[in-house]
Amino acid sequence: MINEIDSESLQQRISDGEDQLLVDIRTPAEMAQGMIPDAMQLPMHLIPLRLAELPRDRDIVLYCRSGARSYQACAYMQQQGYDRVINLRGGIIAWARHGYPVVAPA
Repeated sequence: MINEIDSESLQQRISDGEDQLLVDIRTPAEMAQGMIPDAMQLPMHLIPLRLAELPRDRDIVLYCRSGARSYQACAYMQQQGYDRVINLRGGIIAWARHGYPVVAPA
């Protein structure tokens, strides 16, 4: 089963200073349209190649445009032994719809 979080809950966790790694798995062109602040850029196709860079001892919140690709990426990471992956339900679309911050990539 894939753990999911909604935008409101994620914003609350960020406000509370909870330790988690946000990972934007969209394409660079999509990221150029705006990202959640402090998110790591890791396009989905690179996850298998860069998996070792991701911590196993922290919550990792993956997001994409709508939540579909990040759901698949969470499933893949769970198969690789990552048990603290969380999918942002609704993706950055839901995040932005709630009026939460979106910034240009660094």
